[in-house]
Amino acid sequence: MKQIKTALISVYHKDGLDELVHQLNKFNVKIYSTGGTLKFIQDCGVEAEAVEDLTSYPSILGGRVKTLHPKIFGGILARRGNENDLFQLQEYQIPEIDLVVVDLYPFEDTVASGASEQEVIEKIDIGGISLIRAAAKNFRDVLIVSSRAQYREVIDILDTNNGETTLDERKRFARDAFNVSSHYDSAIFQYFCGEATPPAFKLSVPKINTLRYGENPHQEGIFYGDLASAFTQLHGKEVSYNNLLDIDAALSLITEFDEPTIAILKHNNACGLATRISLAQAWVDALAGDPVSAFGGVIASNRPIDEATAEEMNKLFFEVVLAPDYSEEALHMLKSKKNRIILRVNGFDFPAKQFRSLINGVLVQGRDSKTEQVADMKPATSKEPTQQELSDMVFANKIVKHSKSNAIVLAKDQQLIASGVGQTSRVDALKHAIAKAKSFNFDLNGAVMASDAFFPFADSVQIASEEGITAVVQPGGSVRDQEVIDFCNEAKMAMVFTGTRHFKH
Repeated sequence: MKQIKTALISVYHKDGLDELVHQLNKFNVKIYSTGGTLKFIQDCGVEAEAVEDLTSYPSILGGRVKTLHPKIFGGILARRGNENDLFQLQEYQIPEIDLVVVDLYPFEDTVASGASEQEVIEKIDIGGISLIRAAAKNFRDVLIVSSRAQYREVIDILDTNNGETTLDERKRFARDAFNVSSHYDSAIFQYFCGEATPPAFKLSVPKINTLRYGENPHQEGIFYGDLASAFTQLHGKEVSYNNLLDIDAALSLITEFDEPTIAILKHNNACGLATRISLAQAWVDALAGDPVSAFGGVIASNRPIDEATAEEMNKLFFEVVLAPDYSEEALHMLKSKKNRIILRVNGFDFPAKQFRSLINGVLVQGRDSKTEQVADMKPATSKEPTQQELSDMVFANKIVKHSKSNAIVLAKDQQLIASGVGQTSRVDALKHAIAKAKSFNFDLNGAVMASDAFFPFADSVQIASEEGITAVVQPGGSVRDQEVIDFCNEAKMAMVFTGTRHFKH
């Protein structure tokens, strides 16, 4: 156990500090402080000594240099069990410092505010980060408090231990301090990288959610990030690893649509999706796309869910529902299933970068933010698509963009009829989609087909034509594009090229 006799306090935010300094005062801890922190402590009625009086140097360079002095860092870094260290403290009249409390300049908040470069640079903390590292390094003798979120815990520890701390406590606080410092440095690094490719992969995501398990019960599952910024959970069991994968896929897909739309997903792929004037009808037609796969799926709506829609939805067993909001009656109805996860989507932006770990490293790519509209669809055949076909091709292309490759989507009248996803050949994907559509008695005459990548041969469009599909949207770019175009011309099918591939592995 170590008794806290002296403390150095230098913080940016003062909230919560009053209670901590009164607790330190209760145990007769001598406090050194700087600038505005010193004034705050004194205004609390607690005695504190200015760092300048200890170092005999004033705060200089507009406050850039206050604590960077041997009398400060010597007192923090001195090893209490090292006779030479203690002799030097005595020789140079350096007091031992047992507790360091630091709250860093708000660098990330300043960047997020759109502040000028000069303002951002001034929020790079130098003295504070150095104090944190020094105190954390000497955790055997010093307690480092690196966040105002820790004040309550420190107060309780001092109460319990009569002003002392244990080695385990100091080591744990040191771990948290290095987490703070590494996160801070990562944020500064990312700022200086700007739009350039970083020379190293650095990502610091501070919040942690321990999940029940990973993809399977024998695997560990952890989520790092701020789920509360994306959605608010209103009901149901704890969100799982697989739930989060489906939720991410559902959010990415549903945000593509402006008109009232409901999507039903299973294993990250849409198995039902429809856009309608009323949300209740969108649900009915989305479910009709594949009522078998919809069982146990994830439902996403881009409109608040009303009572009529909830009443129909409640007839199906599903794991998760997410929407911008719910009427009081709808929420009451959906809560009738104890474990059903109900999420209210908050306004948030998807990260611009996506990461995937593999082998012994990390893949990084920009998010696929391209969504084709009618203007992006360049006619490749003699027959041009009708307005209805164009509308359905825009609709289908949004879905295929979010489907696992190889992917084919069949759509008609703003309804997903069927899809073939995750197949090893495009022909297999198409055949799977056709078989599924037929199994649910859909009429393919007049339907459109969307492909996430080009057709290497004309076989897929030939199969589609034989089933009554009249229009095709694809990226183009195959050496055999002309062969595919020629077949469509002979079959009097319309085909457009977007010029953009949407592989999703």
